[in-house]
Amino acid sequence: MANTTDTHPGHGDPPGADAPMNASEIQAWFVREVLPLEAILMQYLKRVRHNRADVDDLCQEVYVRVCEAALQEAPRSARSFVFTVARNLVIDEMRKEQVVPIDAVADLEALNVAAEIPAPDRSLIAREDLRRLQAALDELPPRCREAVVMRKIEGIARRDIAARMNIAEKTVARHITEGICALANALYGDGATRRRP
Repeated sequence: MANTTDTHPGHGDPPGADAPMNASEIQAWFVREVLPLEAILMQYLKRVRHNRADVDDLCQEVYVRVCEAALQEAPRSARSFVFTVARNLVIDEMRKEQVVPIDAVADLEALNVAAEIPAPDRSLIAREDLRRLQAALDELPPRCREAVVMRKIEGIARRDIAARMNIAEKTVARHITEGICALANALYGDGATRRRP
């Protein structure tokens, strides 16, 4: 991840949107754009699938398909892409079972990922995610936290961060990489793997 360049101004789009990404770019994009959607994705999958045992498997299959597709072409909107993949996967699973529960069809139509107005449950989930993110940020070492905040929140280029912090650009890249990995581990790792960086 330290090898990626900062040539794209919008940090919501993956590097070279609509172009293939390499493995390290996919990993960074996945942690930044896809993993934050996990709570909403799991909620959707639990709502449309009666067999709760396969929800985790479906979620993992969505992640696999999203990453495989990103190897070919980077999606412009991670949210729309993830939920389109999830919807298609659920439809495929229902076709295999040859039974389509009426409430699942209603939930598929209600998903409407193009609408950007968050539902109350999404707002609650987002607030909880932000609280967890702030707690995880507070656990980072000060210099690491400073580099992550400047790069990922303020959108400052690594060379400018290096100048502000009076350190080498490689050190900034290392701080950012370690910080993002620690945040992902704190937010999405299981209890056994969560650790302080």
